[in-house]
Amino acid sequence: MAGIKYLFKHSFNGEQLKNNQLRKLNLKQQIVRELYQHSNLSIHNLSKTIHMSTPTITRALEELMQERLVNEIGIGESTGGRRPSIYGLNPLSRFVIGIDLERYFIRMGVFNFANEPVSEIHELNTGLETQNDIIGFIAEKVSELMAAYSIDTSSILGIGISLPGLIDMRSGLSYTYLNTGKPVASMLSELTGLPVFVEHDTRAMAWGEKSFGLARDLKNVLCLNIGSGIGLSTILDGKIYMGHSGYAGEFGHIQIEPNGHLCHCGKIGCIETVASGKVMLTKARKDITEGAITLIRSVIGNDVARLNIRTILNAAREGDQYAIDLLARTGEALGKGLATLIHLFNPELIIIGGEMSKAADYLIAPIESNLNIYSIARIRRDASIVASELGDNARLMGTVALVMSKIFA
Repeated sequence: MAGIKYLFKHSFNGEQLKNNQLRKLNLKQQIVRELYQHSNLSIHNLSKTIHMSTPTITRALEELMQERLVNEIGIGESTGGRRPSIYGLNPLSRFVIGIDLERYFIRMGVFNFANEPVSEIHELNTGLETQNDIIGFIAEKVSELMAAYSIDTSSILGIGISLPGLIDMRSGLSYTYLNTGKPVASMLSELTGLPVFVEHDTRAMAWGEKSFGLARDLKNVLCLNIGSGIGLSTILDGKIYMGHSGYAGEFGHIQIEPNGHLCHCGKIGCIETVASGKVMLTKARKDITEGAITLIRSVIGNDVARLNIRTILNAAREGDQYAIDLLARTGEALGKGLATLIHLFNPELIIIGGEMSKAADYLIAPIESNLNIYSIARIRRDASIVASELGDNARLMGTVALVMSKIFA
């Protein structure tokens, strides 16, 4: 019911719809869903899939074309009789706004009904740690995007947001960032007047990989999100696993060093204290201050505050041994932690995503080396380790998949 409202907003004007009207809207939603999931189809294809008569499908398609949701796009191949007309979605009839909201940056994009970005992805050098009123700021940017591309509110299916930290998916409350006692989705929806759906950033990555990336058609996949922190999302038996409250996947807070450093979560020796981008930066700044020999100096000079993950990755690509060693130590710690997950979940694929996925060439070898040390060979052989092909766009594309899952729920 909710999905129908998002897709056919014009049909809901405050009046209670009759059963026959709801049935018609439900049929039209099924047709749109089939065209979204399977691209271009004939009336015969739709009739077989939806189990409705050809005249019924034809009438619904005619209405959908009048509403500009569907186009007749050509003629298909004959299977013995008259060549069938082929129908597809009008890519410019509906849009989704995707937002990847992180600690120090925001990435935003407007996507059409074919999951294509309307224009370039917008990257903003501010985020949860640097903006006081981040929800108000995002609402302004959403308004600016819609104005820039002349997109009307009625054609926006929804806004999807990828958000780090602890989020109770039952209540929608965030307990790490934006901890106001009010669901993040509700706050932004009130300001924009649009449906808003929030997902944990690493699970948003899984949505992206499952819908558009390397996890398509696979059943058991681990998605590792490595940036300033470390997150994990699991696809089990073809479904994204959330856990009871939505907290599943806090891989970065598994202890691997009992006598290690204090983690920001309050525990000792978490994987994040030895393998995250944030810790790697802290070590590099200390080492460079103390005289470490590295090409990184030619980029930042003596100003270690300018150092970021991208600088280290670029130095590694230039063959800088110091940067390569930093990444190797990160990979070793990740491999030790992943050995436990391989024993628990027996995945067919492990995808390395997030900002550090750009360094996969330097991470995968030490990960595999430690997996060979700490995991059972027979189980370990079942899991391939690869870098995400979606890269930084995995979470953003995941927010699009999230919104569409709600539309067709």
